[in-house]
Amino acid sequence: MDDEMTELNWLAAQFEQNRPHLRAIAYRMLGSATEADDAVQDTWLRLTRSRSDAIENLGGWLTTVVGRVCLDMLRSRTARREDAFAVSAPDTIPSVGAGSDPEHEAVLADSVELALLVVLDTLTPAERFAFVLHDLFAVPFDEIAPIVGKTPAAARQLASRARRRVRGTPARASRTRDLARQRAVVDAFLAASRGGDLAALLRLLDPEAVFRADAAALEMGATEASGAPAVADIFAGRARVARSALVGGDVGAVWSVDGAPRTAFRFTIADGRVVAIDLVADPTSLAALDIELLEP
Repeated sequence: MDDEMTELNWLAAQFEQNRPHLRAIAYRMLGSATEADDAVQDTWLRLTRSRSDAIENLGGWLTTVVGRVCLDMLRSRTARREDAFAVSAPDTIPSVGAGSDPEHEAVLADSVELALLVVLDTLTPAERFAFVLHDLFAVPFDEIAPIVGKTPAAARQLASRARRRVRGTPARASRTRDLARQRAVVDAFLAASRGGDLAALLRLLDPEAVFRADAAALEMGATEASGAPAVADIFAGRARVARSALVGGDVGAVWSVDGAPRTAFRFTIADGRVVAIDLVADPTSLAALDIELLEP
């Protein structure tokens, strides 16, 4: 029993050393931090059920196993015809302010990651597997091939096709980065609004920010404002039921009743700050907008 516990403790220590690497692979394969954690946990369970004394290269074994787990998850996801990755911000995004402070840089780094993940989502599971493991984590095609049921030459072709598609979508990647930046700012603004955090609202608003409302919104009692303090006062403690959404192709917010949009907030964002917010309440204008709610 003592020997078994000693071996298990040793395995646990070795696994923890490899965990960041395994999670990085799983996240790029799956595009979801939650699913990545599930894949890593499944890898640990498989390790505990294996004959560890027969594993010559534990790091390589773990890389292969987590890749296989992720490939199975991608194939299952495709079989269920689910969307593999929604256009949204990464699972964890820090607050956003202006300038080049560390938090702001972290958001930009996340947006670049998001762009790669969205492009990867255009690939088949096998293409994604071959590209991520070989191009991003230097796993040889000889090891990739048996997992995808191909020859090494065929696995190389999978990665090559994926590479061409990734390189061939710079405009889409740029647009995705822009949407990620917008989503981070809008989510932070809505959170500060709900919490009545004036200081946070002022950090997110451009000093010359304006709030405008259409005729229908004005009839509903909306008040226009100019200047960050005035706009912040309007939103402090509000937006409790507004949800982030794509509004006319850009990230904004929507208030809905029984699933039907009643008002839409169109955000104009520059340099990480809100420059303008336009409130749309006219039914005809709302019907003309392409509105898509974003996942929380």
